[in-house]
Amino acid sequence: MLTSLFSAVSGMNANGVALSVIGDNVANMNTTGFKSSRASFGDILSQRLGTSQIGRGVEVSAVTPMFTQGSFENSTNVLDMAVDGDGLFIVSDSSGTFYTRAGQFTLDKEGYVVNPSEMRLQGYLFSANGTTSSGLGDINLSTLNSAPNATTEVDISANLDSREQILSSDFDETDPDNTSNFSSSVTIYDTLGNGHVINVYFRKDAEDAVAGNTWQWFAVVGASDTASGSTEIQAAGTLVFNNNGLLDQETDMAAYNDSPSGTDFTFSGFNFSGGAGASQSVAFDFGDSITTNSGTGADSTSQFAVDSSTSFQNQDGYSSGSLRSITIDQDGTITGIFTNGQTRSVGQIALAKFVSPTALTKMGKNIYAESTDSGQPIISTPGTSGTGQVLSNTLELSNVDLAEEFVKMIISQRGFQANSRIVSTSDELMAELVNLKR
Repeated sequence: MLTSLFSAVSGMNANGVALSVIGDNVANMNTTGFKSSRASFGDILSQRLGTSQIGRGVEVSAVTPMFTQGSFENSTNVLDMAVDGDGLFIVSDSSGTFYTRAGQFTLDKEGYVVNPSEMRLQGYLFSANGTTSSGLGDINLSTLNSAPNATTEVDISANLDSREQILSSDFDETDPDNTSNFSSSVTIYDTLGNGHVINVYFRKDAEDAVAGNTWQWFAVVGASDTASGSTEIQAAGTLVFNNNGLLDQETDMAAYNDSPSGTDFTFSGFNFSGGAGASQSVAFDFGDSITTNSGTGADSTSQFAVDSSTSFQNQDGYSSGSLRSITIDQDGTITGIFTNGQTRSVGQIALAKFVSPTALTKMGKNIYAESTDSGQPIISTPGTSGTGQVLSNTLELSNVDLAEEFVKMIISQRGFQANSRIVSTSDELMAELVNLKR
């Protein structure tokens, strides 16, 4: 009789624990990245009465988190992330390294990517030249910038009107409009990232029914942009077209000594103002010429009987820039978009995977810690080692199934009531036994 009392009490305790687990699951149904738990019961070692064995009640053998995948919710924050797979985000603070499925990250005042508990997200950092750091580190986005790149090549596609007359006077950088037939402007960048407007002037120099027509081009830098403070021709060359108007030959001039201004120019590169590097080498490309480049001569600059015009121009330099925004790929690569129009990879998020994630120690606030039973983490980049992919602008919702929890709640409630009835019945039998003396 006493045994039935103790068994019933153990049943009430066990079902009470189950109700606590269910209550925790229901309370966290809207907690991002929360993993529901379940209580597992086991019978207590039985007693022997002759050849029969009578159980001595029930105990809660384990409360196990269920690491099933939760549903996804879209977000407008690029740093909101979810893991589609078995991996966990790695976060760290002064107390150690921890793991989480909740991907609600933001930037703190120092530019670190942190979770709501101010723990810093861990990953691999990339240098400006794309070199990856050797180990995990805090991801910081505040000090990122894009270094300038000096222009080394200018591509120009244009048509030079074959009907233009040959000019009798040589090109004069002080009077370019009256000593050239056509002009085009392009901005190129020095070694400090400063932009300089370069005017490229074209002058028809010769006509030949057999050899073709010859044009000269001159790259003129204004006085405010030159190191000398004077308007200068800092690059020049010739373009030869065949009788079909196709570009046949390109030649760079080493010097120009026919300027009416009386200035002789030797071309060793561009010399800009502002303390930029001297003799900056810039190559001008007008297309794949027939003789010079073994090309068709038809893909770029031409000489047809239509008005002169520039159809395309490009250069490979750019100024310095600061970080404007980021994107995060499914492999965890963080790509920075800078104000100078450049993009580059700045880091990669790391994920951890455990052989036994259900044995991780709960630390509260959606944080888990490594335990002896969980094993050591397998740390890798997303998409490798079975960690899964990272989804940006996405949050993983709780995996709590509310309908299932309500069913379990009813069952646990009935179990608690049934065990309490055993207590009442056992009490009545004991009272009857005491009353036998009367």
